[in-house]
Order: sequence, then structure tokens, then C-alpha cells
Amino acid sequence: MVFNVLFVLAAYLLGSLSSAIILCRLMGLPDPRTEGSGNPGATNVLRLGGRKVAALTLLGDTLKGLLPVVAAQALGAAPTVVGLVGLAAFLGHLYPIFFRFQGGKGVATAFGVLMGAAWPVALAVLATWLAMAFLFRISSLSALTAAALAPLYAAFLAPPLLPMILVMCVLLIWRHRSNIRKLVAGEEKRIGR
Repeated sequence: MVFNVLFVLAAYLLGSLSSAIILCRLMGLPDPRTEGSGNPGATNVLRLGGRKVAALTLLGDTLKGLLPVVAAQALGAAPTVVGLVGLAAFLGHLYPIFFRFQGGKGVATAFGVLMGAAWPVALAVLATWLAMAFLFRISSLSALTAAALAPLYAAFLAPPLLPMILVMCVLLIWRHRSNIRKLVAGEEKRIGR
């Protein structure tokens, strides 16, 4: 029991390492919390620093969701504990203790958690995101659509993890509320602009 609690705490702390903020500092770029969209995530970093730093941000955010889940599974943790570890890493990204709880929206970290915990769900979510991005060229719309469908995919492909996936998706959609307002107003920026 103590080990499980420590593992969940470690996952939260790893999730709290903001790839966007750390990489922007290392590369002399503006703080993504105060520039562009104000979101410390790969899409905003793409606008601020280009493709290379955005790709590194995406990789970092994905790995901090993936690695704790894979480690928990490798150590034989029960599915409930694996779900809590994944959720903790995700919450660390949204509300990082190291950066005054000003985190990103969680898309890449949630994807990393899904890759480790339920890769068929992750692939279905990725296919949804890619299809929406190809059709509409709007990152937030792609993420929101994928998040809305993820619980449905989980219900068929990974039922034991449905509660964790449902909580992540609700939080992800909540974190995109400003994007939802912009989408409704027709003001949301397209990918690459």
C-alpha cells in the first residue's frame, strides 16, 4: 500500500516537469505561459520556437505519461494502481507543483498514459486526432474530438481502465474551455499559423 502511494506521488512529480517551460528556458525562448496562447504545450511552443522544440516538447510530455505507467505495469501493479499512476502523471502536467500549478492542457501526456495503459485505445485516439487535424487543421478541435470519443473506445477496448480514461477526458475537455469559446466564435487558430 505504501509503495503504491509512493508510486502515485512519483508519477505526479514526474508529470509536474513541464517540457514546454524547461525547453523554452534552455533555448532562450519566451515563457509559453505568458506568450502566444499562454499554454505550456507543444502547439504553443510550435508558434514560439518552431518545429524542433515543439517536437521535443511533444516527446517529453508523452514520455512523462508513458514511463510511470509502463514502470507500474513492469512491477506488477494492479490495473487500479496503474490507472491511478497514469492519472497522477496527467494531473502533474495539468497542475505542476514546480511551476505554480500552471500547466498545459494534457493532450500529449494523456496520449502517453494511454500508450502505456491501453495502446489500442491510444491508437484509436491518435487516428481520430489525425483525421480531424487533416480535415480541419485545428489542433484543439482534433484534441476535443479525440477526448470525447476516447471513453467510447475504452469501453470496448479496455473496460477496466474506463474510469481513469473518463476522468482524464473530462479534465482535458475542461482545460480546453477557452478553445471551445474560440471555436464557437470562429476565432481558433489553425495549425501552422
